[in-house]
Amino acid sequence: MEKPATIKDIAKRLNISISTVSRAMRNAPDVNAETKRAVMALSEELNYQPNRLALSLKQKQTHNIGVIIPNLDYMLSTMVKGIDEVALEAGYTVMVCQSNESFGREIVNTRRLLDSLVDGFIISVSSETKVFDHIKKIQDKKMPIVLFDRVIPSIKAPSVRIDNEDGGYQATEHLIEQGYKRIAVLAGPKNLGISNQRLDGYFKALKKHKIKVDKEIIVNCEFNQDYAYIATKELLSMKKRPDAIFTISDRMAIGAMLAIKEKGLRMPYDIGLVSFNNEPVTSLVTPGISSVEQPAFELGKVAAKLFIETVHNENDMSHVEEVLKTKLIIRESSLRILPKNLRSK
Repeated sequence: MEKPATIKDIAKRLNISISTVSRAMRNAPDVNAETKRAVMALSEELNYQPNRLALSLKQKQTHNIGVIIPNLDYMLSTMVKGIDEVALEAGYTVMVCQSNESFGREIVNTRRLLDSLVDGFIISVSSETKVFDHIKKIQDKKMPIVLFDRVIPSIKAPSVRIDNEDGGYQATEHLIEQGYKRIAVLAGPKNLGISNQRLDGYFKALKKHKIKVDKEIIVNCEFNQDYAYIATKELLSMKKRPDAIFTISDRMAIGAMLAIKEKGLRMPYDIGLVSFNNEPVTSLVTPGISSVEQPAFELGKVAAKLFIETVHNENDMSHVEEVLKTKLIIRESSLRILPKNLRSK
C-alpha cells in the first residue's frame, strides 16, 4: 500500500519549511499568494489529507487535547466549536473543562486533564488568574500549549486573539461621531488583558478627538449582568451623568440597559450604548444594541490549527501570535445620526 503523503513531503518537494506549509494551509497572511497556491496544488496532487497528521504522532500519545475555558457562554462555546471542528478533522478528541472564572478551579482542571493523559492544552485563563505557575509546569513537561482569546504576555507560547484595542476604538469613535461627549466605560477586572486592551482603544479614540479622560466614569467590575446594572445605576445618579456607555461585554450591556430603562432614559436620544461580542441577544432586545463583532468560530479554528502545527513543528513556535480583526455592528442603541444613504428613506 502506498504510504500517505505528509506535511513533511510537501515541504521537501517545495523546498520550504514545514511551518510555512502549515501556515499556507491555514491561509496565514504572512505567506505570499504564490507559495499558498503551490502548497495547495501539490497537496491535491499528492492527495494529502489533514487528518493524516494524527497518524504520524508517536504511539504513546492519546490524541486528546485539553481545553480550559473561563465559562461556556455563547462566545466561548462558539470558539470551542471551532476548536473541535479542526481537531476532529486532524484525528483528535477535545476534552473541555470550564473554570467558571475561578483560579482554583482552573488549577484543578489542569491537574485532571494531565491525569487524563492529554497530549497538550489550549487555554483561556480565568479573570481571577494572576499567577501562571500551572501553565509554566505544563511547559516544563515539554507539552504543547496554545493560549487563545485571553493571552498572557508573560507566557511565551503560540497564541490567537482578536484585536481588542481596535474593537474598543471602533466602539468609542462611533459614539463620538454620533455626538456623544461624556462616554463612560464598564470595564472588566483590572488584571484582565482583554479588558485593558479594549480600554486602550477607548483612550485612543478620546485622544484622537481631543476629549479629556475622566476616570470617574471608568468602572471596573466583573463580567456580570448584575454588577453592570449596579455600576450603571451609580453612573446615572451622578450630578453630571454620562451621555453614553461602552461596555466591554454584551452581558454587561444587558445590565446597563436595564438600569437605563429603569431610569426612564431613551436610547439613543438621552443616552447611547455600545457593547462588545455581538451575541444574538443584542439584536433581539429593544432597542437593538450596537456591538463589536468578533470572529469566535474562526478564532477557535486558528487555535486548534496552531496546536497541531506546534505538535508537528520542530522549530520554536512560542513567538507566533495570530490577531483577528473585529467589526462594529451598528444598531438603534447608539444611532443618533442616520448614515447619508438612509436619510432620504
